[in-house]
Amino acid sequence: MTISGTILGIGNDLIDIRRVEKSLERFGQRFIDRIFTDVEQAKSERRAGSAAKNNARASTYAKRFAAKEACSKALGTGFRDGVFWRDMGVVNLPSGQPTMRLTGGALARLEAITPPGMRAHIHVTLTDEYPMAEAFVVISAEPVQSVPNSSTTPTETATPE
Repeated sequence: MTISGTILGIGNDLIDIRRVEKSLERFGQRFIDRIFTDVEQAKSERRAGSAAKNNARASTYAKRFAAKEACSKALGTGFRDGVFWRDMGVVNLPSGQPTMRLTGGALARLEAITPPGMRAHIHVTLTDEYPMAEAFVVISAEPVQSVPNSSTTPTETATPE
């Protein structure tokens, strides 16, 4: 019998971008530093000068906020048991596909829920239509021997560099 991939967890989150806009206005850098990784901050701040109709910077932060919420749900913990905001960060593969890089308590939880002989993959989709942003996260696992030996697989971003 061949073991195929299995879903370890699913999470989603929907957030009102205007809520993030208000947090950015009220708390500024303190809010950003508490919630977002350096990579997420760089990506979001590049959007600050965008000519988009609505606040592209806030939309980018909102999608990442939602991704963290969705990932914490997929891990089965929420933000407890040692899982913190900055333990999860949205990163992009060379193809542009988003995934999550986990560290600290989030990585420990991922390792705990991944069966022996399996390797976790974190699948992420992000979308927004002002005033809402949404993220959906699926954590799956596949047998180690069936995982391609490539640095572009989503699993590579699930562990710290």
